Formats: sequence, structure tokens, C-alpha cells
Amino acid sequence: MSSDYDRPRADPDATACSYTDYETTDHATGDVPATGDDAEGLAREVWAELYTVEDPEMPVSIVDLGLIYGLDVAGNEATVDMTLTYSGCPARELILDEVEEAAERVDGIKNAEVRLVWSPDWSVDLVTEQGKEALREFGMSLE
Repeated sequence: MSSDYDRPRADPDATACSYTDYETTDHATGDVPATGDDAEGLAREVWAELYTVEDPEMPVSIVDLGLIYGLDVAGNEATVDMTLTYSGCPARELILDEVEEAAERVDGIKNAEVRLVWSPDWSVDLVTEQGKEALREFGMSLE
């Protein structure tokens, strides 16, 4: 029955909010979500810090929520590609600031850039098994 409804579709020509200062990129450049499982050296340390950043509305790491789409560490700079659970997220600035601060806590990282990525769209399918378990413990149903 629910398939009979005409649902709104994402506008493929939509752009980021013009009055908010943040970097964006159109598409993720690797497998998503990224978890840092194969990271080494300085990148591994940045991943460890990213795991400490929780969604402000629930006690789950943004990495385990599947919000991190990529991390690039070059010299003393880190670039984090991430998404949000939805484009109108009221905690957008808070999360972006926390991600930048987390990356810059790593000795050897002098500058971190966080870029929002809107494709692919975030969905619960991107949540890691650890994230799903944390969400269940928080009382959310993932069925």
C-alpha cells in the first residue's frame, strides 16, 4: 500500500545553503561509510579522535552512524568528508566544529578541513553494527 504514494524526491540541482560557510563536495570518492579500519600512522590517530565525536542527539559515534565518507591526511593537514543525517540538521555547525577540533587534537595535525558530502544520501543502512547496537541500547528500533 505505501508504495502507492507519490513521495517527494531529492532535487538533483539542490545546492548548499548560501549563508552557511562550509566546504562541500558533490560525491563521496570511495566506499561509504568509511571507518578507518585499514588506516595507519597519523590517519589512524585522526580516526581514533573521530570515533570520540558523538551525535548530539544520541550517544553514538558519528563514525558508527556512517556519517564519515572519507579521510585524507597529507602532511600536517587532514580533510574529512562527511554527511549529515539530513541536510537541515539543526546541529550542523556543532558537529562540523567538533569534527574539525577532533582532527586537530592529533599531534602532527595543524589544520583540519571538514567538507559536507551529499551523495550518496545518508541512510540507516550506513550505520555500522556497533552503531546499530548502540542505537538499540538507546531505545531505537531499526526494523
